[in-house]
Amino acid sequence: MSDAETKRYYLTTAIDYPNSRPHIGTAFEKIGADVQARFRRMEGASVFFLMGNDENTIKVPQRARELNLEPKAYVDQMAGQFQDVWHALDISFSEFIQTSEERHHAGCRKFIQAVYDAGDIYKGTYSGHYCNGCEAFKTEKEVAEGGGKCPNHPNTPLIWVEEDNYYFRLSAYRDRLMEHYLSHRDFIQPESRRNEVISLVESELKDVAITRKGFAWGIKTPFDPDQTIYVWFDALLNYITGIGYGTDDERFRQLWPADVHVIGKDITRFHCALWPAMLMSAGLPLPRMVFGHGFVYRKNEETGEVQKLSKSLGNVVEPMDLVQQFSSEAFRYYFMSQCPFGGDGEFSFERFAAVYNADLANNLGNLYSRTLTMCAKYFEGRLDGGSTVDATQWRKGLDFEPLIGSLRELVGSFEYNLALQRTWREVVDAANRYIQETQPFKLVKTDPEATRAVLVNLADWIRVAAILIKPFLPRTAETFYRAFNFEETTPWEAVGYADALTPLNQSGLHVTAPLTEGKPAPLFPKVEVKG
Repeated sequence: MSDAETKRYYLTTAIDYPNSRPHIGTAFEKIGADVQARFRRMEGASVFFLMGNDENTIKVPQRARELNLEPKAYVDQMAGQFQDVWHALDISFSEFIQTSEERHHAGCRKFIQAVYDAGDIYKGTYSGHYCNGCEAFKTEKEVAEGGGKCPNHPNTPLIWVEEDNYYFRLSAYRDRLMEHYLSHRDFIQPESRRNEVISLVESELKDVAITRKGFAWGIKTPFDPDQTIYVWFDALLNYITGIGYGTDDERFRQLWPADVHVIGKDITRFHCALWPAMLMSAGLPLPRMVFGHGFVYRKNEETGEVQKLSKSLGNVVEPMDLVQQFSSEAFRYYFMSQCPFGGDGEFSFERFAAVYNADLANNLGNLYSRTLTMCAKYFEGRLDGGSTVDATQWRKGLDFEPLIGSLRELVGSFEYNLALQRTWREVVDAANRYIQETQPFKLVKTDPEATRAVLVNLADWIRVAAILIKPFLPRTAETFYRAFNFEETTPWEAVGYADALTPLNQSGLHVTAPLTEGKPAPLFPKVEVKG
């Protein structure tokens, strides 16, 4: 890769159906991608982070009619609602694409024409089971596994469809796909998803229908205006139309290929088989990685049953409900620490409240409050008097450099729960133990200078904690960092993981956080859950 390529990092999430507001499972994906985007920025990359809505679907005109709206007015309204949720969760996306936009339509027409010209599209008659929930035709294996129903939408009857449409010669790409999987071991992550895709490509790679006939809403194919581009062939193209394919060639060349597509495990086959074959046909480079994250399941607090989130089961939780009851930081912390991003996790209101109170209120928030209160009470907020103290004392028992290196590797490989567990265990918990061991509230009575040394160490602890939680809890991390005058050394926006290794600048060290009667406002007030 060129220097420009190594300095830029392009990641995407799956685009979402706008038929209803996002739930916590959707938010899980977006936060996981956002953590990666923030981490890569900390590592010095120029990050472009694309999100959006998948609007050229059968469900859109159906739902718009129910609300007495035109389809375009409906999707624009829903796009605003989705972005409101993402902003509330501090998702730092660079751009939000709606597939009803003309830039997307132009790019789709250019792409499908290129594939048609390559000889990989032909007209045929399709007959098979179709799921309106997935907006996808189901394979015989999927129908059998679902007992005659869609495995993902068991309450939505499958429809038998027979119609004339256009096909993409996906089966012609079996060997090239297998060669790519073998020569690019990191293309499909985590490893379990890779094995699933290889099995599919080896045994069930068939040509796929890529257009539908008789639909007014959507993108017309340039070589047959009676046909509309089918949802998956259209939707996948947002990853390139959102960065200029078909409308801004220079921008597209600067950003493509994507470094990672972050998607749900249920759509891995579309992204790891259909999408790379489409790109091969059009003569475009393939993305470097597809990361298929797991699901969030809802635990019924009365029965203990664990269920997939579903509107039909009435167990969907909207992110804004938790943000309003707790905070966006609590939301981000719970799902990144308690739910393995590459696997599956569980949610219950009871568990959420327990984690919030234990890890955030009693631990992280308490460390912040106790440290600043003691600094203000014992030294009027100034820790720079007297002789210089050893501000690295607390690091010596941590094997510090390997710890920071390990955390960087864990975050970079999407192992967020392990990174947060180590951060809490080896940094946050250790800081609170340090307070109990040194007991500065007693020590100050007999040895003020030794107390000052303890508080200088705690100030450094807070600085390092701020850096390590910055991708996960951006608001809390900034509050921690601005608690003291650390910005005189390195501005907050420029802070990266490497700065955790640099010694604390003790010159003029003092508290800069706002205090009321010598105390900071509580960051995480303890709560009683309201399920």
